[in-house]
Parts: sequence; C-alpha cells; structure tokens
Amino acid sequence: MSKEQPQVERDEEVDVMDEVGQTCSLIVWNDNVNTFEWVIETLVEVCGHTYEQAEQCAMIIHHHGKYAVKNGTYDFLKPMCDAITDRGIGATIEVMSES
Repeated sequence: MSKEQPQVERDEEVDVMDEVGQTCSLIVWNDNVNTFEWVIETLVEVCGHTYEQAEQCAMIIHHHGKYAVKNGTYDFLKPMCDAITDRGIGATIEVMSES
C-alpha cells in the first residue's frame, strides 16, 4: 500500500523578501578597547558621517552602551557593518520595530 504525502504550501520566499525590504539599524556597541578617535574616524570613513555627526554618535555610544548610527535596508548596511567589525569595533544590524 502506498501512502500519498500531503502537499504543503510554503510562503518562505515571501517571508524572506519582506524581511530583506524592512528598514534596519546599524548598531555600534561601546567597549573599553577602542578610542573615541578610532570610532569617530571609522564612522566618518565607513558611514559617511561628518566629523561632528561621528563625534556625537561616539558620545552617545559611550554613555548609552550602543547607538543606531545608520538606518537602511539590510543589504545597504551589511558592508558597513562588516567594515566596522573588521576594524575591531562591535556592530550589529537590527530590524527596526514597527510602531
């Protein structure tokens, strides 16, 4: 006797496409290793911040432990996140919550 396998529809491709299109935040984390100047230089070179923007971000990171330094799609932020972590600075990408 042969049993037929039930057919299951999957919407995995749709879920992936929705996630890719979501707005994300590039989070930089505070540590006790990297200097303010190194973080500022990194934000200027990698994220395109002005010196003043990068300086403000570094202060917020220092006092609050982390800060969203850039927003965009995952594909836009991923190379920046990689470049920041390659410089020894902690960074992650988080999906922004919908309000």
